[in-house]
Amino acid sequence: MNYKGEKLSITIVGTGYVGLTTGVALAYLGHHIFCVDSKAEVVESLKKGVPTIYEHGIESLLHEASPNLSFYNHLDESLPEADIVIIAVGTPSKSNGDTDLSYVEDVARAIGRKMNPEKPIVVVNKSTVPIGTASRVKTVIKEELKKRGTEGNYYVASNPEFLREGAALYDTFYPDRIVVGAEELHAVNMLRQMYAPILEQTFIPPKDISRPEGFGLPAFVTTSPTSAELIKYASNAFLAMKISFINEISIIADKVGADIREVSKGIGLDRRIGSGFLKAGVGWGGSCFPKDTRSLLFTGKQYGVDMPMVSASIEVNRRQRMAVIEKLQATLKIIRGSVIGILGLAFKPNTDDIRESPAIDIIKELLDMGASVKVYDPVAMENYRAQFPEQDLIYTDSVEETARESDALVLLTEWESFLHVAWDKLVYEMRNSIFIDGRNFLDGEDMRIWGYNYVGIGC
Repeated sequence: MNYKGEKLSITIVGTGYVGLTTGVALAYLGHHIFCVDSKAEVVESLKKGVPTIYEHGIESLLHEASPNLSFYNHLDESLPEADIVIIAVGTPSKSNGDTDLSYVEDVARAIGRKMNPEKPIVVVNKSTVPIGTASRVKTVIKEELKKRGTEGNYYVASNPEFLREGAALYDTFYPDRIVVGAEELHAVNMLRQMYAPILEQTFIPPKDISRPEGFGLPAFVTTSPTSAELIKYASNAFLAMKISFINEISIIADKVGADIREVSKGIGLDRRIGSGFLKAGVGWGGSCFPKDTRSLLFTGKQYGVDMPMVSASIEVNRRQRMAVIEKLQATLKIIRGSVIGILGLAFKPNTDDIRESPAIDIIKELLDMGASVKVYDPVAMENYRAQFPEQDLIYTDSVEETARESDALVLLTEWESFLHVAWDKLVYEMRNSIFIDGRNFLDGEDMRIWGYNYVGIGC
């Protein structure tokens, strides 16, 4: 096979955050991309150029890359000619912390049943999966091929994603590193070819996703599938621990009168530590950190390894959410009968994803305590309403409506639009002027000057 810049035929199974972002980016780079999703409504929407996820730049790039993009409901329509098949389906948590691999295994079976046994194919695990999944996928494909009376010609690699929701396209085009875990050189070379424009930064940047000034070339890390799988889990666990660490320090800051923002800056300037993920707040959520830390704990348990640091990170994160309730109790005194406005439902800004969002636990606790809860989020309200239809919430259309006649406001997602609210005027719309800033996002000094009883996290 010649690896000097030929465009590849790539099938991507799953069009969630990882699958659609990866597919659109690779299509923009010139590869022929076939995206497969089992949901007919998702496929029809994408065929019309309407993205099914909220992600910066995805709509314009979907349109720009459309000549190289096709969308299907069934894998067999694109599989026979594929050079690479990327598995990007969901891997939800089980109740015991283990990872549900049923969707991944379903795709592996379909590959074994439908692949052209004469054509070499590289099967890539991009979904976040437990250690040993590459081996499991290889076994499942082998079993299906055996039923067909053939051995086929396939390779399995692990290529974990390191994407931040809200900046997923940016992270795809300008990554720190690309990790490939494979046992065969053919698989490594095929993925190197797939990523060549990114590794060499030879592409023209999309208009909405500019190349950062001074950006160097990403590292291309090759290792075993097992090590690649562990790299993903270890990366997310470490970042989760870093957030939980600064949140734990914020509790001390509250007690002694220190400002956690200054503490974070002071320790983050140490190059050995770094400033990233040292922002105190109500804790982490989303589809990665909660699931991956639980899965890592489960793996450790399987091998008889205690992981107290990961366990503590999870516990600190749970406790941090309740700190908001404690601050409300300290200021309001009585929560029952109060009207509490929640600003932000998404687990982070620039996404409509509410999975494991701190807002979920905080809202539930407030309702259980007898509060009336008003909520507002620029993009995530429909997702929240659909997931929690039983909750008796007041959904509002603006920050102003949320604040009106409320006893307290609680900011849980640091949407940029919240910076541009006329807070100096809004204080007069509230019944009480309590403001709990769960992200230390607004200027506390200004808020107090304007008349708010402003309370941050660790400051």
